[in-house]
Amino acid sequence: MDKWFYIDWPAIFIPSISILELIIRGSLVYLALFSVLRFLPSRQIGTLGITDLLVVVLFAEAAQNAMASHYTSITEGGILVGTVIFWSYFLNWLGYKLPKFQRFLNPPPLLLVKNGQMIDRHLKKALITEDELMSKLRQQGVEFLAEVKLAYMESDGGISIITSDTATLSPAKQKVL
Repeated sequence: MDKWFYIDWPAIFIPSISILELIIRGSLVYLALFSVLRFLPSRQIGTLGITDLLVVVLFAEAAQNAMASHYTSITEGGILVGTVIFWSYFLNWLGYKLPKFQRFLNPPPLLLVKNGQMIDRHLKKALITEDELMSKLRQQGVEFLAEVKLAYMESDGGISIITSDTATLSPAKQKVL
């Protein structure tokens, strides 16, 4: 009966492994996942930015492990969460300070349609079929490909469309898909 109410307070708060090892492990996992996600096609990521997705996934993992006692202390989970926050902030800050690095963090927009003509090699690169592209166009009220001056796959996986006659279109037609 005493076991039911016994709490091992030192095990909850005192890390069982080196704090430096936790920081190194967290850094390596963050940077490895960042590298993998950076080179996935944009449409696979959805509308979250790469760093946003990483933060969510790694927060969940670090918090889950700390709560389920895969680590022996809450402190270890907190250190890992802090490491994830550091790398997310640092990479965003670096992208802000160094525009060339920003291009690494977020790929440039990929031109899919120019003057009503699909660019097949770019569609293949983005893993978008003609039917999928036409579906996105129709969702924004663009019926014919000839109406599209430019269409881009943005770094977050969305598709933005500029029609030939943008001045006469409603704001809904001008927004990002």
